[in-house]
Amino acid sequence: MGNLLCCVQVDQSKVAIKERFGKFEEVLDPGCHCLPWFLGSQIAGHLTLRVQQLDVKCETKTKDNVFVNVVASIQYRALAEKASDAFYKLSNTRGQIQAYVFDVIRASVPKLILDDVFEQKNDIARAVEEELEKAMSAYGYEIVQTLIVDIEPDVNVKRAMNEINAAARLRLAATDKAEAEKILQIKRAEGEAESKYLAGLGIARQRQAIVDGLRDSVVGFSTNVPGTSAKDVMDMVLVTQYFDTMKEIGANSKTSAVFIPHGPGAVRDVVTQIRDGLLQGSSAHMT
Repeated sequence: MGNLLCCVQVDQSKVAIKERFGKFEEVLDPGCHCLPWFLGSQIAGHLTLRVQQLDVKCETKTKDNVFVNVVASIQYRALAEKASDAFYKLSNTRGQIQAYVFDVIRASVPKLILDDVFEQKNDIARAVEEELEKAMSAYGYEIVQTLIVDIEPDVNVKRAMNEINAAARLRLAATDKAEAEKILQIKRAEGEAESKYLAGLGIARQRQAIVDGLRDSVVGFSTNVPGTSAKDVMDMVLVTQYFDTMKEIGANSKTSAVFIPHGPGAVRDVVTQIRDGLLQGSSAHMT
């Protein structure tokens, strides 16, 4: 109906290319336009001004001979003021962009090792964008954004990289665990040494208190009971300690059987042995 009335409608975000007898005449903006078809005017085609996206997957090789698939996402649009160039000068826009992306990626990635490809993907995207901007501006297109959205090595390479990373983490964990065990052993040894030191101090103080008590007992008994010597007092104290020990052994419920020679002669022998041991200890200490 529009053609019969010599009217044509151009949708929003699009432009129409008007020709007259096969020759370009003008670019029609969105809206309603008069198109006298009987005078040779016609619409050669429409051109969208919206931002379009093209994902390009390129296989290439890195400097360390690893094949990777690099996926670049190109966002582009036609310029309204250069709509005629975009319509007439380029027949396959997407194919042309893909060819330039292949060229730049296959020239950039082989200069880098695999790890650097991941680290410098922004530099690769920038190089692709600059090359496309120079090439496509002559055809009436603007490159809005270029992104490297994926870098995918071979499956075996990915598995090897994961194993290397896992081994490094396990080695670090083993080192930390060994260091922690070392610290625990050192602290445990320091604790045992401190415990033994304090136990030794306690035993030394206990023995010193026993010696002081025995000395005070001997001196006090000798003073209060005339005619007794220090030897007699010591014999009596030792016999008393002997009987106290026998009492404690008998009172202990966990004791099953203890055989000790007992009698007046045995008590005398015990006193003699203890006294001789004390004297020998004192002599050795003085020596």
